[in-house]
Amino acid sequence: MPASTDRDPARLLPVDPTVRAIASDLYARVADRPIISPHGHVPPSLLLDDEAYADPVALLMTGDHYVTRLLHAAGVDLADLVVDQSAGRDARAVWRTLAERWHLFAGTASGYWIEEELDGVFGITTPLGHDSADEIFDDIATALARPEFRPRALFRRFGIEFLATTDDPLDDLAEHAALAASDLTGRVVPTFRPDRYLDPDVLAFATNVERLLAATGRPADFAGYLDALQDRRAHFIAHGAVSTDHGVEEMLTLDLDPVAAESLFRDVLSGVADAAQRRAFRAHMLVQMARMSVEDGLVMTIHPGVRRNHSSATLARFGPDTGHDIPVATEFTRGIRPLLEKYGLERDFHLVLFAVDETTYSRELAPLAGFYPSVYLGAPWWFLDAPDAIARHRAAVTETAGFYRSSGFIDDTRAFLSIPARHDTSRRVDAGFLARLVVEGRVRLDAAERIIDDLVDAIPRKVFKL
Repeated sequence: MPASTDRDPARLLPVDPTVRAIASDLYARVADRPIISPHGHVPPSLLLDDEAYADPVALLMTGDHYVTRLLHAAGVDLADLVVDQSAGRDARAVWRTLAERWHLFAGTASGYWIEEELDGVFGITTPLGHDSADEIFDDIATALARPEFRPRALFRRFGIEFLATTDDPLDDLAEHAALAASDLTGRVVPTFRPDRYLDPDVLAFATNVERLLAATGRPADFAGYLDALQDRRAHFIAHGAVSTDHGVEEMLTLDLDPVAAESLFRDVLSGVADAAQRRAFRAHMLVQMARMSVEDGLVMTIHPGVRRNHSSATLARFGPDTGHDIPVATEFTRGIRPLLEKYGLERDFHLVLFAVDETTYSRELAPLAGFYPSVYLGAPWWFLDAPDAIARHRAAVTETAGFYRSSGFIDDTRAFLSIPARHDTSRRVDAGFLARLVVEGRVRLDAAERIIDDLVDAIPRKVFKL
């Protein structure tokens, strides 16, 4: 398919010509640097099996909630976005559903990323739409049949040096072991994600804990439960893990004495705990996770402030992680104080705090990271990993915390093909932000050059102990 236009090489950079010139030079320094991706959701099986993508839908739509949720908002049934031959929905039909509504994605981060992927990976710059849907589908499908478009080949082409997945504590991590023993360039490691074993409000919590105790041979008391979690953390560390990941709705921590914690554990495990007790247990377990990170060195990341499964009807029909998790207002300073009172001054403890509530950036997160040696600012993520939101984040936190209390970019994606597009977005926005500071006389050019280099390399290496 012939290209209709070329992508602007200065896209996302400031429009002022003086600032743009500096930003272009800064961006050029890092445009082709290797990708360090310390938090994401690409399954390790993708790279281990190295099977060709079935079709453009599997590549660009399946599992990408940024895409499916906006189509759903426009009246498309989520079922119509799933390839199902028995229902008469082949991949081409699903692709046409996206193409015919492509105008809905104008100005969105997901629209920008997909256009970046079509151009950067396949050389397709013809606008997606009703008239071009089939031709673009065929071009992608033809490319996917070639060996250079298999996942491992793309992994090398993207320049991914480090990739973290997100994994259940009871995963045997056999796929990671096989990847580590393979000839894959770059490092793929698991991330310890224990939410379903820490939150009494999770469906089948008691069963999950029983499975954890059985797998580790630990007794069914609180001490045994903690030992079981530590056993599994050690298993993850042995397979290369560098961090733990915790998703909570409320940023609340609580330090209980052992007797109170044991009583609370028995109540939540037996199902008699009330809402206040379950809340207290979640809060205490974050402190326990911090204690374990102090002891075993795993970086602790927390991303609070999301109401999971907001649509009960959608949850019933399609299950969790189907695009209806919605951000809520979040408070950090008071809620995290018990944890920081205990471990905040531990210099080998790394705690990365993410937020979906932008109002916390300058009021709470930057001051916390600007004082506690353990606290780092997580990159804008999820709904805020878009160009303008990344720029707002830099503007809100830099004057208080600087650049070196940040985590480096986090792509947080299930969509493998979007990884380079997302990292490139961050690099362009940071180059523009730094260029403005240079022109305003707030940062020297040589300092800006060092900062842009460190943002994509030294900073994430330090924060995630790579």
